[in-house]
Amino acid sequence: MRIDAAIEDARTQLAAVSDSARLDAEILLARTIDVPRSYLVAHPEDTLDGAARERLAKLLDRRIAGEPLAYITGIKEFWSLELMVSPATLVPRPETELLVDLALREIPRDTACQVLDLGTGSGAIALAIASERIMCEVTATDIDADALAVARQNARQLSIVNIEFVEGDWTGAVTGRKFNVVVSNPPYVRAGDPALEALQREPRAALVGGRDGLDAIRILARDCVAILGADGMLLVEHGAGQRGDVENVLLEQHWSSIECHNDLAGQPRVTTARRG
Repeated sequence: MRIDAAIEDARTQLAAVSDSARLDAEILLARTIDVPRSYLVAHPEDTLDGAARERLAKLLDRRIAGEPLAYITGIKEFWSLELMVSPATLVPRPETELLVDLALREIPRDTACQVLDLGTGSGAIALAIASERIMCEVTATDIDADALAVARQNARQLSIVNIEFVEGDWTGAVTGRKFNVVVSNPPYVRAGDPALEALQREPRAALVGGRDGLDAIRILARDCVAILGADGMLLVEHGAGQRGDVENVLLEQHWSSIECHNDLAGQPRVTTARRG
């Protein structure tokens, strides 16, 4: 089978489970024969042997069964960084880049700054910030040791050194320390939300934030005051329909300068606040 025919066949099989079926097909085929995607475009007439077709079929079966493409390939790009991911971590989403962008606006380029990422997972947010602000010191925490192992490996592969990883539950991992900026993409999906059906392969603890999705955000609102320095900023990602609820949670804990920011799709996605 020619490469171009294999791509079209894979695209057809993936169309029912992926909004980017051709891209998925190209990525899986490139992984199957260990070439860059550009090779597929330049050599559509090359043929796949039986072993390659069998390997591709197995990868397609995994994707059709609902396994995220990033788990199949083991990598996901975020903020132009190629990150290793695993079933112990969420797959980084493009909308989360807004959280990084807003944090970078707050962090000076030429001044030492203490930044904390709570619930770091693969390390995507923390590593993106550390790569852009080499004078800041980033601390990234997670309660899951397997997730932290992935994050540490990403830091090593990217040669990012201005970052440390600490195992622990939310601010309990950094008791007694002070930070200028705290960022978090906490679990915020409501228990029982139909959206979870499509996310079964990702770690539930990193997705579900209790009955109303706000359990983790309540903890952050309550506890982050103690670890932020004067005029420090908290930045929290949340669901598109949670804007008002998140604001109320922050107001209950006397946060000030509360502001919600929309992602590129125009959806309320990140709320920022300062110590009250």
